[in-house]
Amino acid sequence: MKAYDCDVLVVGGGIVGLSTAYAITRAAPGTRVMVLEKEPGPALHQTGHNSGVIHSGIYYRPGSLKARFAVRGAAEMVKFCAEYGLPCEVTGKLIVATEHAELPRLHALVQRGRENGIPVRELGPAQIAEYEPHVRGLGAIHVGTTGVCDYGAVARRLAGLAEDAGARVRYGARVEAIGRRGPAVAVRTARGEVLRARALVNCAGLHSDAVARLAGDDPGMRIIPFRGEYWELAPARADLVRGLVYPVPDPAFPFLGVHLTRGIDGGVHIGPNAVPALAREGYGRATVRPGELAATVAYPGSWHLARRHWRYGAGEVRRSLSKRAFTEAARRLLPEVTADDLIPAPAGVRAQAILRDGTLVDDFLFTESPGMVHVLNAPSPAATASLPIGREVARRVLAGLG
Repeated sequence: MKAYDCDVLVVGGGIVGLSTAYAITRAAPGTRVMVLEKEPGPALHQTGHNSGVIHSGIYYRPGSLKARFAVRGAAEMVKFCAEYGLPCEVTGKLIVATEHAELPRLHALVQRGRENGIPVRELGPAQIAEYEPHVRGLGAIHVGTTGVCDYGAVARRLAGLAEDAGARVRYGARVEAIGRRGPAVAVRTARGEVLRARALVNCAGLHSDAVARLAGDDPGMRIIPFRGEYWELAPARADLVRGLVYPVPDPAFPFLGVHLTRGIDGGVHIGPNAVPALAREGYGRATVRPGELAATVAYPGSWHLARRHWRYGAGEVRRSLSKRAFTEAARRLLPEVTADDLIPAPAGVRAQAILRDGTLVDDFLFTESPGMVHVLNAPSPAATASLPIGREVARRVLAGLG
């Protein structure tokens, strides 16, 4: 019988998969870890297309994995970047109410932040200008623990650290079949190579449900891809925004609304719109994968979600199709911005897990089966929380190995 090629196979070389590999090598030195990534390099999907924001954890339900891991992860991410000389800046952010109806939700966020152990400061209209002179609102919260970094650089460093500790990271290794053979897990890649391991970790992000099904497990959910569309302030107008500015979020929907983000490179992004993508990696409107689109349309949860949130979704589509409508949304926070100030910026895709009844999975979601751990829902703030997520997944897989 062929010996194991490794102890743990990690499917997916984004920031969560690489953090998991890094955490395993630290928690159990000598454990043989192999990461399989279908792309030619690390962090080329959700990790490499996000805004770089280090989230504080203020939005998430107290006691939830998102709340605990984001609060812990934000502090650890700043420390990690400092330790390894990676770009990072703690800028703080404002959450701004622009309508009277939003003020109760703003005050509720203050309470939630305090329950999550996050220092917050309430601001009146005049105090907003102390932080963001060009932003207008009826009230705001200042959250000092938020910042920006380069998550692609973080992922590359995690890959290097894992490899230094003996892990192997293999690119261009798309997983096409997974099987259990006795106590072993066997994987076949697109190259026809068969690899055997004692355990498998599914960190496949946009394809996590598909990988779970390949492994013979029912994930109980479906990844529905949402494209996040951004505009960028023209360089001559970038001084309109100093840091991070967010609207008060709608608690009925997981997206944070059109916000203002000064990135680590000094550019200011405005967005995103959240519209259904026509492919799991549908970063452009013209990117359509008929098989993936058909599976999304056939999934009952998609129809339940559409019926429940059609009005919200119609607004997102309108802003996607109309630069004027998008500019109107941005002007709620930044009255001086005009359509001429906005230039197109690259989009991202959020892997959102949805249940059959149309419920959006609100928290990080991990499931286990013999020899396997599946990370089934890890959208934002997963990059912020990637170090604690990696440790949690490592704990689970190592416990299974005994």
